[in-house]
Amino acid sequence: MQCCIYIYVCTLHCSYPILPLSSPLSYPNPNSEVMLFSGYSAMILVVLCVLTSSLIMEAHAGNFYRDCDVTWGGQRTRFLQGGQMLTLSLDQASGSGFRTKKEYLFGRIDMQLKLVPGNSAGTVTTYYLSSQGPTHDEIDYEFLGNLSGNPYTLHTNVFTQGKGNREQQFHLWFDPTKAFHTYSIVWNPRRIIFLVDNIPIREFKNGESIGVPFPTKQPMRVYSSLWNADDWATMGGLVKTDWSKAPFIASFRSFNANACVYSGGRSSCPGRSSARGGNAWKTQALDANGREKLRWVQRNFMIYNYCTDRKRFPRGLPTECTH
Repeated sequence: MQCCIYIYVCTLHCSYPILPLSSPLSYPNPNSEVMLFSGYSAMILVVLCVLTSSLIMEAHAGNFYRDCDVTWGGQRTRFLQGGQMLTLSLDQASGSGFRTKKEYLFGRIDMQLKLVPGNSAGTVTTYYLSSQGPTHDEIDYEFLGNLSGNPYTLHTNVFTQGKGNREQQFHLWFDPTKAFHTYSIVWNPRRIIFLVDNIPIREFKNGESIGVPFPTKQPMRVYSSLWNADDWATMGGLVKTDWSKAPFIASFRSFNANACVYSGGRSSCPGRSSARGGNAWKTQALDANGREKLRWVQRNFMIYNYCTDRKRFPRGLPTECTH
């Protein structure tokens, strides 16, 4: 990084102010007056370089103002904290939603959510990746509301070439309305991993070799919404939305897309780009510890798995369930 070669002439007593995270960073012209460091001074330079690197990474973190568009609901979508946080609301007239400006083809997407508290029956909060068209691909988190005191249902699904029907549902090991928690999607050419607070809850592997389509070609945007689905969301539609509790509000923050941006028919990721460091998602798989955590979640918190639903598939379970 250039900051490790050149810095402005400055002693330990210099009075330059520390840049806030929102301040633009600039580097000196290599032809300007510079000072070479060695020994103790070089150590100071390394520290400055590390701090500068941290500022750069922070300055490029996701911002809802910059990175997203409101798709529906108008003023029911509120941007807070300079775009670092966003809320969606639902009332009897309408819900609300947003999507990213950019499309991605593989990546790791992280979002922190705090769900509708209290009696959220009939409401659905969504966070998902999706392409467009009748043969679209999609990777879903859907949070199905419930009566006060009952657990939320976390509904996951994977669509490939317009076909879904791959639902797995969970209850969570915490109350998702009390604080923010991180929900992540790792999507690379070999697998999709769903993570909650970095704990894997589901893995969907690439099964193209056995005839199961996998999302490898269609770029997807990130979408989120809050809407009314009381015809099915809570106890199969038996419990309806209590509009006296409206507006219902869900909160989002810490959006981060460490992903390959797809634009103009091309990906921003070189074909042989490194999978080290922050790009570990490109080859990420579950190690022994990850597999054990996945088993713990599925053993204790899974409440529905399409791969065990023989009544739904009387002619045989889907191919990926038996391989």
